[in-house]
Amino acid sequence: MRLQVGNQVVDINIPGSTKGFILALLLALVGYTVYKGVYMVQQEEEAVVTRFGKYTGTVTPGLHFKIPYVDDAQLIKVRRQQKLEFGFGTREASNEFQHSTPDEMLHEKSMVTGDLNAALVEWVVQYRITNPKDFVFNVEEPLPTLRDATESVMREVVGDRTVDEVITVGRQEIEDTCKQNLSDLVDLYALGITIDQVQLKDVDPPREVQASFNEVNQAQQEKEKSINVANGQYNKAVPKARGDADKMISEAEGYATKRINEAEGDVAKFVALYKEYDKSPDVTRRRIYLETMERVMPQIGNKVILDQSGSQAIPLLPLNNLGLNK
Repeated sequence: MRLQVGNQVVDINIPGSTKGFILALLLALVGYTVYKGVYMVQQEEEAVVTRFGKYTGTVTPGLHFKIPYVDDAQLIKVRRQQKLEFGFGTREASNEFQHSTPDEMLHEKSMVTGDLNAALVEWVVQYRITNPKDFVFNVEEPLPTLRDATESVMREVVGDRTVDEVITVGRQEIEDTCKQNLSDLVDLYALGITIDQVQLKDVDPPREVQASFNEVNQAQQEKEKSINVANGQYNKAVPKARGDADKMISEAEGYATKRINEAEGDVAKFVALYKEYDKSPDVTRRRIYLETMERVMPQIGNKVILDQSGSQAIPLLPLNNLGLNK
């Protein structure tokens, strides 16, 4: 091996074993460089790459190379929905910031409502990292910052409402308001995070007043039950009464129509009879008399016929008993 030093060329003899050692050392150095420089970005991740701490770009899923000890790649899960839990915690959570310590949980969920009552509020925030660069560079500790911002927003919203709204009827409005306010705060801080949902898990009064609160709830439920029963009876009785009234009115109207028609028929009959009577009064009078006697006489049991003076009975042959009319 020749080595030039200034204007002189010096021959250096390197033993074969030394050459092999140098070659092995070079191969080991190359292998170590490849081992430390090649990295994999999973399908649900993106990597924020920096060179000497300066941002150089964001790479997508796949196999990539970085210069060891010069470049750094921070893997960020951008395609996974993550969550933060407040007032409780899921065991063996993969995210160390997902929930606080057991000692801090009671402090997190203890809140004061707008009417100066106490409530224990447990909730969950679901979020996604949508801008890895902002997530890494804009805030030193983004997830603790998100936890603090979430707790601040929840306490503000709960503090503007009564305990009944927080525990019962106002849960949906609280969730929507918290989501909107937290999204605005995250955008203001440029955390690179999108808030998907804020969900109240359990909302209870403090343990000291739990029994009294349950009694109030039970009384309200019994009140609602009584109102529903009364409404049911009302809805059953009133339509029936209205139906009966409509039926009676219809029957009365029908009877009135019948009587009017009968009266009009009687009037028409009388008028027609009067016209005939006016034409020949004697004949009509005798006809009426005979028709009346024909109708009345069969209804009389024992018959006694007197003469015109009314002093002497006239013999009557009981023709009905002879069967002549059969």
